[in-house]
Amino acid sequence: MNLSEIMSQLESLGSEQTKKTFCRHGAREPLFGVKIGDLKKLVKIVKKDQELALALYETGNYDAMYLAGLSVNPKELTKATLEHWVQKAYTHSIAEYTVANVTAESNYALELAREWITDEKEMVATCSWSTYANYISITADDQLNLPEIKDLLTHVEKNIHKERNRVRYTMNGFVIMVGASVTPLHDAAMETARKIGIVHVDVGNTACKVPVAADYITKVENAGKLGSKKKTCICK
Repeated sequence: MNLSEIMSQLESLGSEQTKKTFCRHGAREPLFGVKIGDLKKLVKIVKKDQELALALYETGNYDAMYLAGLSVNPKELTKATLEHWVQKAYTHSIAEYTVANVTAESNYALELAREWITDEKEMVATCSWSTYANYISITADDQLNLPEIKDLLTHVEKNIHKERNRVRYTMNGFVIMVGASVTPLHDAAMETARKIGIVHVDVGNTACKVPVAADYITKVENAGKLGSKKKTCICK
């Protein structure tokens, strides 16, 4: 299929109800309102064509951008492309999931996470924390920069409650990821989690809730899953 045909498929799969839901979560026109499960049906088609995946992101259509992130081969992306993608990520779902997941699996995960972390744009900074957390989730502990991660925990402890809205959310998620999946830093992450306590994030007119980091890490521990790693960040 070419770009026009994929866009037609997306339009046919969209619904007004899903569109309204996505808009409550920050999406904006243009979009069709395609459920994630239906997007995944198109992944096997798009992932065969890297240029098609890139073209989908360029449309600015929310559903197409999300599909691009599910289909693209992260290892083939250039640093310039990833920097372009994060600048086009106008809403947190694209920044924190689509771009962050792809960047975490790219050849530039740490380089870009470090560059974006203090960016003045909220969506870029929130993408940074999500990128690093996702990178941690798929990387063995002995390959991680543990001193750097510990320094970032200290940074979170000192700054989370005065950071921008979505940055607070992904900082909190970073602490959870470290505590749940980085065994050598579990205790340090739990200490940070206890100190930051409840993190307030405006989630708009949605049912989303911000997990309490200490409680979440404890649940993972009680389930016997501390230190577990994922094979991929991109859920296909």
